[in-house]
Amino acid sequence: MPVASNPSAQRNDSFFLPDFCGLQAVFAVVVLSELFAFILTLGRAAPGAELWDTLALTSLFMQWAGLTGAAALCASRRALARLGDRAAALVSYGLLLLVILLLSELAWWFILDTGLRGGSGGHQNFVLRNMAIGAIVSALALRYFYVTHQSRRRLVAESEARFAALQARIRPHFLFNSMNTIASLTRSDPARAEAAIEDLSDLFRASLGDGRKLIPLAEELALTRRYLQMETLRLGERLRLEWQVDGLPQDAAIPPLSLQPLVENAIYHGIEQLAGGGTVAIGGELQGEALVLTVTNPLNAGGRERSGNRIALDNIRQRLAYHFGADAVLESTSAEGAYRVQLRLPYRRAE
Repeated sequence: MPVASNPSAQRNDSFFLPDFCGLQAVFAVVVLSELFAFILTLGRAAPGAELWDTLALTSLFMQWAGLTGAAALCASRRALARLGDRAAALVSYGLLLLVILLLSELAWWFILDTGLRGGSGGHQNFVLRNMAIGAIVSALALRYFYVTHQSRRRLVAESEARFAALQARIRPHFLFNSMNTIASLTRSDPARAEAAIEDLSDLFRASLGDGRKLIPLAEELALTRRYLQMETLRLGERLRLEWQVDGLPQDAAIPPLSLQPLVENAIYHGIEQLAGGGTVAIGGELQGEALVLTVTNPLNAGGRERSGNRIALDNIRQRLAYHFGADAVLESTSAEGAYRVQLRLPYRRAE
């Protein structure tokens, strides 16, 4: 399932009118038209056979008007979208009133028989009544579409601003240690120092990138390995790694910097606290339609825990919620001298 945004969907989101070419919108028009038909019939017809006759004719006209108006807005959607919201609303309003006027004339001359024409109060009253009802309903509908669209745009803008703030907070803790390591390697091993600088630049490039786009899992794993290369230069034999990711789909879509910060926490809060170091285990599997990643590190029994772990986990949780909502879960547990973080998210293929 591709995760990249659809350009046509983005264009639709920028316009306040819904897409009346879709089945869902057509169904809503049918239901609302029938509801208005019931309301109008109950307001003017007496109980009995006349009620059902009036309801049948009113329903026919309302469905005819609703579907024809939806078809007109569907056909003119591209042209309306090129106008400003105010101009598009005025043109749409006039288009709907024109549809109601034409349908009222057709109904009067070709559908209503002589008896019903007389009961409608005359041609002018019939048309004016339909126009008045159509004007009110159309104005309310267009106002609702506009307010809903503005509210949705505000929510999107707030989400993007919030996400940008979250993304700006992602900075590897090991920056200064890495710079010291690179400085020490500059004279003794220039080739390794150059490779370390490239790894560090890749990490910060990912940190400063557009986190709203999902990336393949293969890229996140490669970034994590680059980070671990940097930490291995600093920690040496104290840092031992155990990879169990061969069975993972490399094309799975994942937010950037989802796995690497978990590994960073495992080193910062676990390995660095142990004199003899320890093993960071990175594993994962595909469980049905869910991608599961785990990071495990040893704990320093009785040692003082460093601050900041919960902030990092909350940061990742919020970014996962931005992309997947409640379908993504990040859990952490401590048991038997080990700290384990599990990341579960829906499996989707990245483009």
